Amino acid sequence: MMMETRNQKRIVRHRRVRAKIASNANRPRLAVFRSNKHLYAQLIDDEKNQVIAAVSDLKVKSKKRGVELAKEIANMMAAKMKEHKVEKIVFDRGGYKYHGQIKVLADELRALGIVF
Repeated sequence: MMMETRNQKRIVRHRRVRAKIASNANRPRLAVFRSNKHLYAQLIDDEKNQVIAAVSDLKVKSKKRGVELAKEIANMMAAKMKEHKVEKIVFDRGGYKYHGQIKVLADELRALGIVF
């Protein structure tokens, strides 16, 4: 039996999550990716296979890290959602635990009026 890496296990979990969630033009999917250093969020219309909006911490000039950074990403994404008149989404946690940065990002978006 071959040992799986942490990332391979995450990908398996992500496939399992993606099989259960579906998005459309009215409720796009908010996909979250977290690397060792950065946090990314994309708003995706799966019917058109098109990214509507994307935000990452690469454009953030502040020195914030962790959950503080996740809050800032959520604020930036909420602003882009309002630009595109998106109020309802489907949340795709990307195979990560609903914990830490992922949880803070989701909670902050809910606080800003986005419906999951």
